Formats: sequence, structure tokens, C-alpha cells
Amino acid sequence: MAATESGPGWMLAGPLSEAEGGTPFERLQGAAFPHSILEAPEVISGDRVNELAHGIVELFADGLRGERIEGSWPCVFAGAQEAAGLGRRVAAVEAAFHGLLKRKLGRIARLASADKPRVGVARGLFVWFTGFGRAHAARRAYFNGPSRMADDDAAPSRSYLKVEESYAIIGLEPRPGESVCDLGASPGGWSYSAAKRGARVVAVDNGPLKGGALGHPLIDHRRADAFGFSPGKDAVYDWLFCDLLEDPHKVLQLVVLPWLSCGWCRRFVINLKFGRVDPIALLGELRAPDSPFATNAAGVRIVHLYHDRDELTVTGTVAA
Repeated sequence: MAATESGPGWMLAGPLSEAEGGTPFERLQGAAFPHSILEAPEVISGDRVNELAHGIVELFADGLRGERIEGSWPCVFAGAQEAAGLGRRVAAVEAAFHGLLKRKLGRIARLASADKPRVGVARGLFVWFTGFGRAHAARRAYFNGPSRMADDDAAPSRSYLKVEESYAIIGLEPRPGESVCDLGASPGGWSYSAAKRGARVVAVDNGPLKGGALGHPLIDHRRADAFGFSPGKDAVYDWLFCDLLEDPHKVLQLVVLPWLSCGWCRRFVINLKFGRVDPIALLGELRAPDSPFATNAAGVRIVHLYHDRDELTVTGTVAA
């Protein structure tokens, strides 16, 4: 499948060959980089705000024929953040759309929700602006989970946001009394995230902890090399956290392989940096049948989070 058109933060996927099978919408679900995927989007064009809003209302109303809406439905407008001023245009068209929809279909308009779904297929209205006079609108979309998270003043670093975001991907988060091993913990953002939920954390790093992680009663700071740390005989952590600023192949060989194959953890959140390697090639290695994740884990998700930069986040459960 190839991109027929692309721009900052978006692409249009072309048709599939007979050998590939399915539809682009089906094939792309669970892909690592898309945050959301619109099914069979239609182009709405116009030079003025009301022209765009009217086109979107008509498309939405036409799509409602034979469909009953009894509860809240998602109505999500967005666009490429890199385009200066585009956010104001999106907001203006969205406001005009709701005004027009209220006059045309008042009951349905009152049930619209601007809350973006987190993970999975959703039906509603999803509009993505690729420019000031052009938008793509669809009735169904798949959401991969990435979402902007709220910061915490006590969090030691921006990295805290990544692990907070990953909980929605795995569908779980550390609970009171659970155990967490955080490899490469400094300055302690991930450790703090687990400890604030009541989990007991072993934070492994030669560097210092800061902010809410420093002196936290549930965080045991071990000044040690993360690559040489093992939990000891018969010890199993509920969670493995790993966010090391190292070559991803080194992390795979010296951390992921022993921890997963030896069953030293039950669940994991692992970040792999691709700043110096080809991200697509790395993604292929992670999904290969002989990768440590394929051979030792279940429910594996590989995602580029909203708060990730040059890195992939891998979550999953260690196979019994």
C-alpha cells in the first residue's frame, strides 16, 4: 500500500493490491505511527468558513439515512499542527458546523461530543483539515490510543507523560501493592508515575532522582547499571519500565530478551530510541517472528505516542 498524497502529520493511503487483501482502513488498524485512521474520507472544499461547514453538515446528514442515533456520538475536528493559523480555521468551521447542525438536526446536534475516542473503531463524524480550504470527513475512524496527557508539577521530567499515555495503550496501569522495576529511571518520571498510584518501585540508575521521585517512600533507588540488573532468583515484578537512551539493538539484546525470556516481569512498557537507526527497519525487526516480543509476549502493541519523539513505545504481557 502506497501513499497517494501526504502532508505534515497526514497521508492518504492508496488502494491495496489483490494479494494484500482487505481495505486500507482494515490493514492500517494497529499501525505504529498513525494516531487515527479515517475510513473512506470524502473531500470537502471551500474558500469560506460557512461553505466548508455547510459541506460537512450535508455529508453528515446524508450519511444518517437509515441510522438511529440515541446516545452521545463523537464529533472530532482536527488538522495539521504545523500549518500556522490552521487551528483557528478548524475552530471556526467547527463552530459554524455545530450552528448549522443545530438548526437542521437539533436533537442529534445536542448529542455530539468533542471527546476523542481512545482506542478502537468509532462511528460519528471525524474531520481532518489538510489546508485552509480543504478537509477530509468520514463517518468511521480507528484510534490507536495516542493522546496528549496532563502534566503533574511534581513529575521530575517530561518523560512522565510518555508512561502516563502508555497506560491507555495497554489498558492497565500499576495498582497499589504491585511491584515495578524501572530501568534507566533517572530523573524518575516513570517511577513517580507508578508510585503515585501506590505501586512499589525499584528505580535502577546511577543518575539522581528529582522532583516527586526524590525521597518517595515507595521508591527504592538502586544506583546500578540498568543493563546488569536482574531481579534475582525466583523474583518477578508486576511491571518492567525501561526508557534507556541507548541503541535499540543493545536494549533488545541486554534487557528485553533476558527479562521476557526469563519471565522476570508480567507486563512491560519499553521505549526504544530510533534517532540513529532506520525507524521502519526497526519496526520490521520488532514485528519479526523471531523477535523477543513475538516469542515471549502476548498482546504486544508498538506505537509512536503523542509524547514520543524519535522513539517507539512497546507494551504487552509476558507469555506464561
